[in-house]
Amino acid sequence: MTVRTRFAPSPTGFLHIGGARTALFNQLFARRHGGQYLLRIEDTDKARSTPEAVQQILDSLAWLGLSPDEPPVFQSTREARHAEVARQLLAEGKAYRAYETPEELAAMRERAIAEKRPPRYDGTWRDRTPGPEQEGKPFAIRIKAPREGETVVEDLVQGTVRVANSELDDMIILRSDGTPTYLHAVVVDDHDMAITHVIRGDDHLTNTFRQCMVYDAMGWHRPRFAHIPLIHGADGAKLSKRHGAVSVLELRDQGLLPEAVCNALLRLGWGHGDEEIIGRERAEQIFDIADVGRAASRLDYAKVTHINGVYLRQATPERLLPLVLERLRAMKVDYGTVALARLELLLPALQERAKTLHDIADGATFAMADGAPVPDARSAALLTPEARARLADLAEFLSTAPWERQELERWLRDYCDVKGIKLKEVAQPLRVALTGSTMSPPIDLTLEALGQAEALHRIRAAAVQPS
Repeated sequence: MTVRTRFAPSPTGFLHIGGARTALFNQLFARRHGGQYLLRIEDTDKARSTPEAVQQILDSLAWLGLSPDEPPVFQSTREARHAEVARQLLAEGKAYRAYETPEELAAMRERAIAEKRPPRYDGTWRDRTPGPEQEGKPFAIRIKAPREGETVVEDLVQGTVRVANSELDDMIILRSDGTPTYLHAVVVDDHDMAITHVIRGDDHLTNTFRQCMVYDAMGWHRPRFAHIPLIHGADGAKLSKRHGAVSVLELRDQGLLPEAVCNALLRLGWGHGDEEIIGRERAEQIFDIADVGRAASRLDYAKVTHINGVYLRQATPERLLPLVLERLRAMKVDYGTVALARLELLLPALQERAKTLHDIADGATFAMADGAPVPDARSAALLTPEARARLADLAEFLSTAPWERQELERWLRDYCDVKGIKLKEVAQPLRVALTGSTMSPPIDLTLEALGQAEALHRIRAAAVQPS
């Protein structure tokens, strides 16, 4: 048997973080077992499904490295097949026509509630033969639910789960307008796509027992089910906007790397000993659905950015440079070849401290254009008259220095030794003069990256007393 999994989102909005984790688990499970990972767009809700939502799902999956192994299947293109199966069940006596009007169904529901019974369909048309008065009237097709015993699902995450068949009603599989219901369409699609394992959120667990009715009535082999717990915020409440980003593209726009996001999602509800940083190749080797816990997991954004920082430090300059340039362009920061050379020199130091791509881009802006930076108020306070005088003196001292990082570090220490002062007394005003901030890459590297002419220009500009 070839393992085949699928991710089946509805294109009614952005791809949620929880959906991305489901896609990741499906792909990893398929890779671990040498199988295929597929995508089905469940776009039968025509009022809410949009082409834009479909595209952002595809874009989100591509960014995460979760594009399917085959072209996506669109559920809306398969309605004729869904109807065909429903009519087959009808012809075989495993389903029946139900002629209730919406008003009659509402009254049935109200009676059940008044009598303190579950508001389920009561099977009015299950054993009735339509008469002449039903000729030409619209009808839904309902499947005949088993009346006795129980339905048992051996879930790969939840364990043995069972429900008494008396709690199941005869669900509609084909509406009176000829369109299939979601629960029916999913089963037909999974069967036709030869899906062997259905890995999805545990909010679908109750649907599984009803879907098993279709599998069993058609004599189809059921796939193995694995219902994974939902993702909550750090406070234990359902993940929402107030917790931070909830969609994949929001995480991208916040400057996270896709490999870091996947690593963080992998660790939500699944673990492998004490391993925290797990790359994709390693994950494909060790992922086991049996290691997924049953309790809801909590998304801690501080941990996500921590993991992202680890991946940033591991990334090569070739990997990071185009991403940082993209961020700078988004920030409307112009740069030329000189600025690009500065960035390439500064990048290794910037990535050491960064947690996001934004941190790197923000840290590099001082070097993207020539001219003395305007310090913020807190930084400007360090430019006291004494500090400005020292900067003027330092500019003259450095004017003959060899402009290489190691030499510049030595010259700065020599200056401090000659003046009898500590390095920090020079470094912080100098940092403000060069970058406009008290935070920057190492000062000797900053000097080297800016170049002698630009660095001395900025130091002398900062040394001038404001009028």
